[in-house]
Amino acid sequence: MSKIWFGSPKIFNVPCTVEIEQTSETLHAHVVLDDGIEIRPGDEVTVLNAPSHVNFGERLVVRRTATVVRAGPLERMRARLEGYLELTELYEVSFSDGRAT
Repeated sequence: MSKIWFGSPKIFNVPCTVEIEQTSETLHAHVVLDDGIEIRPGDEVTVLNAPSHVNFGERLVVRRTATVVRAGPLERMRARLEGYLELTELYEVSFSDGRAT
């Protein structure tokens, strides 16, 4: 039973596509893993030899390899709880009549 909860994490490499764009319309970086690999709460993804810079007005699309470390049940539960608690910080709402006092 403890092997299920505390066993060694599953680690594997997967090809991926990295897209970085920096223009007047957008600034973003996306990583898409091949083979339909889904990332779940608590999982870690590290892109090997990832580009870190693109000049203004350019878009860069490259193929790289990513290392995925799957979270175990306890890490997954902790990540979900932390995500929920972070979300509740967004619930802070203020009601006012819009007039300065």
